[in-house]
Amino acid sequence: MPQPSPDPHVADEAPQEDRLTDYDRKHFATYLRLLDAEAEGANWADVARIVLHIDPSKHAERARRAWESHLARAKWMTQHGYQHLLRGGGAD
Repeated sequence: MPQPSPDPHVADEAPQEDRLTDYDRKHFATYLRLLDAEAEGANWADVARIVLHIDPSKHAERARRAWESHLARAKWMTQHGYQHLLRGGGAD
């Protein structure tokens, strides 16, 4: 399996499926960076700008929505998504 890019382009919203997606596989590093930033108490706007590459001063609603949905997906990965990997499952 090819290595995912450490800094892939992000969609305005992360997937919400109850399964691991190709998007999730490509964004493992993004999810980890978001979780690290949250653990450090980083400001959401800074994280949107640095990790998601969306400027909240120009696109406030889009940046906030992207940050919220990707952080939620990152948390889903820690609670459920990893189980799909352990079972050998993956993206359809």
